Amino acid sequence: MNRCVSLSLSLTLAALAATNASAQNAQTLGPVESPQATQAAQANQAAQAAALAAAQSAQQNTTDGQSLQRHFPQKALRGKIVFGTPPFVQLDGNVMQMAAAYRVHGYNNLLLMSGQLVGVNADIDYTVDLNGQPYEIWLLTPAEVANKPWPWTTAEAAAWTFDPIAQTWTKP
Repeated sequence: MNRCVSLSLSLTLAALAATNASAQNAQTLGPVESPQATQAAQANQAAQAAALAAAQSAQQNTTDGQSLQRHFPQKALRGKIVFGTPPFVQLDGNVMQMAAAYRVHGYNNLLLMSGQLVGVNADIDYTVDLNGQPYEIWLLTPAEVANKPWPWTTAEAAAWTFDPIAQTWTKP
């Protein structure tokens, strides 16, 4: 659920709780239907309808990671990674150290903390710094992994043609 829908839903539920409380207070006035009780009941029904609509809207919306099309730089390579104890990783079978200021983007493109990643095995796109150490890493969704071909080496990237708008590579 994206953050805007989540906020809207929580505000709606807060309003629903407030109207429920006022409806309960109005009902404690007695068995006779007072105007306050009738108004509170109507407000309660309206709030419940709004909460139901917000919940349905939240279910229909995709999550941030699903609706987001990420654009990877031309120098990004495809690989497989296993995260070890920071800053060590196994990238395409080779154990190496991450760059000093590395960044790891999750499936929803938010940055992940290195402690969350220990033991994670994932398909990635990544860039390297001047020392050849992995610098920026994007964990790939299944749809992004299906975007083939994607170069695994700098030699392939140099020989192929990249379309930055479509985010596709063409072999010669």
